[in-house]
Amino acid sequence: MTEQVELLKKRFAELAAQSHGTNSYTFTGFLGEAESAVYYQMERELAYAGVTVFGGRAEASRNMIRFGSQEEFGYVEEFPIRCICIEPLHQKFADALSHRDFLGAVMNLGIERSEVGDIVVQDKKAYLFASEKMTPYICENLDKVKHTNVRCLVTEELPKEAQVHTENMVLQVSSERVDAVASKVFRLSRSEILDYFRTRKVFVNGRLCENNSYYLKEADTVSVRGYGKFRFSGVLSLSRKGKQNVLIEKYV
Repeated sequence: MTEQVELLKKRFAELAAQSHGTNSYTFTGFLGEAESAVYYQMERELAYAGVTVFGGRAEASRNMIRFGSQEEFGYVEEFPIRCICIEPLHQKFADALSHRDFLGAVMNLGIERSEVGDIVVQDKKAYLFASEKMTPYICENLDKVKHTNVRCLVTEELPKEAQVHTENMVLQVSSERVDAVASKVFRLSRSEILDYFRTRKVFVNGRLCENNSYYLKEADTVSVRGYGKFRFSGVLSLSRKGKQNVLIEKYV
């Protein structure tokens, strides 16, 4: 694990130096939360190169990093990301397909995980964010997900269905500590949520969080690997027993 982290740090440093030295933009592939957390450890060190994080839609879980800035170069180069709509050829006979089904079908094409971003499943179709260079290959070769025949269409504009959606929840918690709030949101016991901190599976604002007593601030975003993601929107009121009624925006 340490070796992988060091290799990733080296890669980030190389891309930043290349961008700065050649006055041209450089990009990573799509990064998962653990990989993004490594970048955030180096954020100050790499700031000289000008950094933007984006995954094809606002608040994506998997993102690319772009090194370079318009202020330095005088032009903007867009992220090499495309959105592919994967839909059944015959809706009536389609299976009920999950995120895992779509991801498995794409990975079975022999594609690296870094070429694939978020997958948003809506009913029996999905919106897949992929690297620009792999998009034609995916569209030409992905014709079946599980037992369902599908077709792939590149969308020129981001469909509403592929954007981030949240649902509001009002929960009563003992404090604004991240472990107290996260355990309530995902219905986990205290010992269960602490295990997720110990195994480095909790992230706050994209950064690895190992301090379970961290007090959440308004607009903090929390994700627990395997359970999901939510935004802490602040304390609404206090109960008669002194507990806090908090507003949560849970990603769906």
